Amino acid sequence: MRPDRPFAAGERPRAPAPPEPPPAGTARRRDVRRIVRLFRPYRPRLGLVVGLIVLSAGMGMVSPFLLRDVLDNAIPERDTALLTALVLGMVAIAVATGALGVAQTWLSNVVGQRVMHDLRAAVYRHLQRLSLAFFTRTRTGEVQSRIANDIGGIDTVVTSTATSIAQNVTTGVATTVAMVILDRRLAVFTLALLPFFVWLSRRVGEERRRITSVRQGRLADLSSLVEESLSVSGVLLGKTMGRSAHLAARFSRESEELAALEVRQRMAGRWRMATIQMTFAALPAAVYWFAGQSLVAGSGAISIGTVVAFTTLQTRMLWPVAQLLSVGVEVQSSLALFDRIFEYLDTEADVRDAPNAVHPQEPARGAVALRNVGFEYVPGRRALDDVTFEARPGQLVALVGPTGAGKTTVTYLIPRFYDVTAGSIEIDGRDVRDVTLAWLRTQIGIVTQETYLFNTTVRDNLRYARPEADDDELMAACRAARLDGVVTQMPNGLDTEVGERG
Repeated sequence: MRPDRPFAAGERPRAPAPPEPPPAGTARRRDVRRIVRLFRPYRPRLGLVVGLIVLSAGMGMVSPFLLRDVLDNAIPERDTALLTALVLGMVAIAVATGALGVAQTWLSNVVGQRVMHDLRAAVYRHLQRLSLAFFTRTRTGEVQSRIANDIGGIDTVVTSTATSIAQNVTTGVATTVAMVILDRRLAVFTLALLPFFVWLSRRVGEERRRITSVRQGRLADLSSLVEESLSVSGVLLGKTMGRSAHLAARFSRESEELAALEVRQRMAGRWRMATIQMTFAALPAAVYWFAGQSLVAGSGAISIGTVVAFTTLQTRMLWPVAQLLSVGVEVQSSLALFDRIFEYLDTEADVRDAPNAVHPQEPARGAVALRNVGFEYVPGRRALDDVTFEARPGQLVALVGPTGAGKTTVTYLIPRFYDVTAGSIEIDGRDVRDVTLAWLRTQIGIVTQETYLFNTTVRDNLRYARPEADDDELMAACRAARLDGVVTQMPNGLDTEVGERG
């Protein structure tokens, strides 16, 4: 056996080469399609949300017309009955749209949180299927950051952005139609600048997306540093080596860089967006100017009621347009987070069941044979070369050799934590690649050099591999491990909480 140094500096377990990334535009369209697919299981609820949005937008467009009649008819003609009816109609519409808004918000948040749950669960399930090689080459803090920070970062986009887009688009379309009905000249005058605003917001979104990608990478670095340096082993090593001050300084430096990126992300395109907002705020005054010019030029007088109703509609349209531009920026920023999430989902498991893998009904007898086994953690550098031996059922076999000789590697290959590069490993005459991983892993028991316990009760730790075990079986396991005396002396016995690592 050749020297085996799976964790030496500069060496990592081999993994399949990542596929060539598609062009940016193609990748973006593909990501958008995948995001849309996340919502497919909830189409009925989304349909109800869209229905509520359309109903609310339609009702909201009636109020400006009622306002026009108040100013042009009810007040000039001193018709108090008409005035009362119009005002009551405006109040009723406000109450109804408010109630519809609450229902729509509740439904959209329910759907959004279900999508968040599905995405978190999908990433976690996929990570469970990946081989040990993925985790030995990936920082634990990086994995935690993808699940907590990246998926958490799309919460707002998933829970409210989809319905916000639908709501604002519906409101914008309905408002535009109402503005055209009121006065076509004022509508054209108001809408002329929108294409420029859309282009400007896309530029801002692309800039924020680039910054968000860098920011999430730095956030993962910070999470990894916390996970490594504040674990029990990390703290012990830091104190033993006198590196506590160095670690604190490194954390401070990483945190300062992250803070600077946060400022850059929030300020990216701020002047451009402020220009859009200032223009929107000035548009009602421009409408008054345009209406006044039309009156002076004699090209068709516009009534006071029409102008007031139009500016009311204009305000209602400018708000959803501004929201859509802002949402567009947020969506482009969130695509950087989706890129990182989909990167994990697209990582292929290099150890998986063969298409024709069998799941034997009988338990393994325990005959293990390695036949001309070769293995490489790093392509081109053999950790094992032409290893052949057999272990019969009931036989005690010891692998003896210096550090790096390959003892641990052999124990990793038998349960297929990695797959052999050459040769084969058999259990009871079957190649381990010809049986399911579920069967193989249940037939093998491993006691690692470093014991790992979960931060829960003794009972839950003992039941980790066999959730159905009863108390008699748990105590039998304790006796076999010479722990029965320790457990019985604990304040709550099997229900005693043990800290991380025990």
